[in-house]
Amino acid sequence: MQPSSLPLFAPPPKSPLVGIARLASEGESLREGQNVEYFTLPAKSLLNRCTSGRGLPFTWTINPYRGCEFGCQYCYARYTHEFMELRDGREFEQKIYVKQHTSDLLRRDLRRVKPGEGIALGTATDPYQPAERRYEVTRGILEEFARHRGFELGIVTKSNLIVRDVDLLREVSRNNVLSIHITVTTLNVRLARILEPRAPRPDLRLDAVRQLSEAGLSVGVSSSPVLPGITDLPADLEAVVRAAAAAGGRHIFAGPLFLKPCSAAVFLPFLEQHFPQLVENYRARYHGRSFLPPSYGKRIAQLIASFCQKYGIKRADPRGAGSFTSDPPAQVPGEQLPLF
Repeated sequence: MQPSSLPLFAPPPKSPLVGIARLASEGESLREGQNVEYFTLPAKSLLNRCTSGRGLPFTWTINPYRGCEFGCQYCYARYTHEFMELRDGREFEQKIYVKQHTSDLLRRDLRRVKPGEGIALGTATDPYQPAERRYEVTRGILEEFARHRGFELGIVTKSNLIVRDVDLLREVSRNNVLSIHITVTTLNVRLARILEPRAPRPDLRLDAVRQLSEAGLSVGVSSSPVLPGITDLPADLEAVVRAAAAAGGRHIFAGPLFLKPCSAAVFLPFLEQHFPQLVENYRARYHGRSFLPPSYGKRIAQLIASFCQKYGIKRADPRGAGSFTSDPPAQVPGEQLPLF
């Protein structure tokens, strides 16, 4: 028998993955929850420069986690898991990656930020999702911001967990421009439960607005996305604006649903189950596009502006640290007038 020319112990094959996909594949499993797995994710940088051509009011974004356990049916950010070669849209809410060494990275990265460049915390994943209770990555980021001055920071969340950090948020706001935006898409608890299965109830979020406002923080409500045919009745939009004002919110914003293909793969089956009468309309209107025509967004903006004037609350983009607007009020249509 001829001796084999192969080595007795062949080296493991080199991973074909590169970049963030390789880092994710090498992440250490932290624990498993109910239908959720948590992994470590080494990061080379915490700040990401915003390259969107949509005219967003910030230059930099921070997302302490990759993936979001809240499982919102309409979530536009599911595509970010594709960068890690995770192609099933549901994995976005089932595989949560926890970024490491964030405070050290942020301390270094903030040197790149120029005066007037806004930073948005929580644009693709919620910084106060359930993982934050255990890992406190967002809290560590805020602790680092509290050591600096002169930055513009906006925070977007659906979670009342943010009130845990009230004292720290006040410390950040002393020497920086801080704006907080709590997302409330509907006041209907049953509807919220099917749209945002694992997010806190709307009343809990509004209570968080109240507590943050009473603490002297600049806090408002994001009513985005507005879901055509589901949450866009004028009476429903007015109810959210009224509740935001009553809770002490200083500003509110509402923008239409942004439906990327990866999101549509999850959202359309959801519609078929819960709103079958809307499926064909959505397929037709979003066919070949991620946005509805500008006329729909303009109509929503006019409605919100009118309600803001009525209830004495400002209108703002939720992802910026400031930038309030005063749109001319529109005549409010009857409750049943369809916008979609």
